[in-house]
Amino acid sequence: MSDALILDSLQRRMKAMHSLYHQAVDTMDLSHVNHFEREGVLPIAFCLFHITNMIDASFMLMTGTPPIWNDEWQARVGMTINDHGKHKTVDEMVYQRIGDYDAFQEYMRAVFTRTEDWLEQLDPAELARVVIPRPFPPQIASTYSARVAGEQGITLLDATECWIYQHGLRHMGEIELARGLVGLGGMTS
Repeated sequence: MSDALILDSLQRRMKAMHSLYHQAVDTMDLSHVNHFEREGVLPIAFCLFHITNMIDASFMLMTGTPPIWNDEWQARVGMTINDHGKHKTVDEMVYQRIGDYDAFQEYMRAVFTRTEDWLEQLDPAELARVVIPRPFPPQIASTYSARVAGEQGITLLDATECWIYQHGLRHMGEIELARGLVGLGGMTS
C-alpha cells in the first residue's frame, strides 16, 4: 500500500471521527457532559477534555508545534482539574467538569481543525519518520503505541493512528455508552 493511499485513508477517517465528536457535543448540554453517575464512573467531561487535550499535547512530539491549551484557555473553559489525566487514577479524575461548554467546544474545534489541516498538507513520506526511537522511556514503554511500534520505534503513522485516531475512537465509544446514562442515545450503528 502506498504512503499516499495510507495518508488519504487517514485523512478521511480523522474527519469522520471528528464529525462524531461534533455531533456528540452538539446533541448534549452541560448537564449531560458534567453528569455524575457514581463513584468510579468518569463523566463525559473527562472523555471530551482528555482526548482533545491529549491530541493537542501529542502535536509537540509529532510536529514540534506547541499545544494550544494554556492558562488563558483554562481560564475560559474552567476545567475543574487542569489536567488530561493520562497519569492519574479514576478516583482522581472522577470530579472532572467543564465550566464553560461553549469555550470548550471552541477549543475542541481548534484542536481538530489543526489536526485536519496538518494531515492535509503532510508529505506522505513523513509517515515513516520515527518520532520516538527505541528504547522507549518508562512513560511510553507501557503504552499501546509501544506495542504497535516496529523495530525502529514509534513512527509518525503509528503516533497518528494510536495517539489520535484509535485513542479518539476509544473515547467516542465511552461517550456513546455514557450518553445512555444521561438519557441520550448512541450515534452510530
